Amino acid sequence: MNIIERFHLDIPQNDLDDLRDRLRRTRWARALPGGWSRGVPAPYLRELAGHWADGFDWRVWEARLNVFPQFTTGIDGQTIHFVHARSPEPDAIPLIMTHSWPNSVAEFLNVIGPLTDPRRHGLDPAMAFHVVAPSLPGFAFSPFPEPADERPWSIERVARTWAELMRRLGYERYGAHGNDAGAMVTPQLAALDSEHVIGSVITAGLGVHTGDPAQLEGFSEAERAELADMAAWMTGGSGYAPYLANRPQTLAYGFTDSPVAQLAYLVERFKEFDGWGAGAEAIDRDLVLANASLYWLTGTGGSSSWTYYEGAAGLPIDQRAVPTGVTHGGPAVMRRIAERGNDIVYWGEAHSPSHMVAMAAPDSLVAGIRAAFRTIR
Repeated sequence: MNIIERFHLDIPQNDLDDLRDRLRRTRWARALPGGWSRGVPAPYLRELAGHWADGFDWRVWEARLNVFPQFTTGIDGQTIHFVHARSPEPDAIPLIMTHSWPNSVAEFLNVIGPLTDPRRHGLDPAMAFHVVAPSLPGFAFSPFPEPADERPWSIERVARTWAELMRRLGYERYGAHGNDAGAMVTPQLAALDSEHVIGSVITAGLGVHTGDPAQLEGFSEAERAELADMAAWMTGGSGYAPYLANRPQTLAYGFTDSPVAQLAYLVERFKEFDGWGAGAEAIDRDLVLANASLYWLTGTGGSSSWTYYEGAAGLPIDQRAVPTGVTHGGPAVMRRIAERGNDIVYWGEAHSPSHMVAMAAPDSLVAGIRAAFRTIR
């Protein structure tokens, strides 16, 4: 069945009251020495949780999400929630956008408008998009069924689901964009559905030195050092990935029972990726709390980690089935590696203040997507 149903976000007030009550009754851990080196500092988290309980207004963000038409449909035994915002421009390009981890479709709140209705935002209307932004399986309003499907949700399975979603919506020719986890799905979708995908545009992830000596052939010592620095940054951090890959169910209990446990985990990821929490956050903290609220209110903190326990986390695949654009690709030396396995038609070297580009630098991402597809179309 190809049933598509309208979806309107309306969280019961009892759920919001319960969240505030749990936040106010948090049993706080003693503060350890060492600041962020030991994890999220207790004073920082106390202040942020207090704001979540008494300063953050979920209804404002709920209304912002409901500005865009939303729907659900069933594909391969899984409920898929998605935003479907059509452009008023007659030659708009259909574009499926896949969000990051640990994130949600809220990541795209500030970019959907300029992409779909550029005229209204002072941009050239000749480059416009019909945006389809699904919630990844196991995230927010695409929760896993109970009991969960035992088949792995691999990146390939998600890509096949996205191809079916676009077919179901009647799009014969479309582009694809993604960030982080979405940057894994997007080139896979391009490879699987190259008959319909016109271009794969991701924020970053291509051209990373993986440790293969063959990748360094032809590079100078300075370039090799630059690539090594990038690789070291990719492999550093708290070690959360191996734990998620092996014991996600254990963490899921805390995420589902304690909003502070869920918040601490999300904030630590933003800190680890971007230096978030160091006093100069690139992302509005209420947007981060909106994302945390979606995880908490849907109970998907544990299920959203499937990219790790299914072995789906890593780097985007190389593919030459369709042209590739990279909006925030980084140094030119990385492009040289990326070009060995991809047909790179656009490479943006613009710096983003955050790994979550759409949240921290929406104008930069919109410009990058528009520039990439101007070349591709």
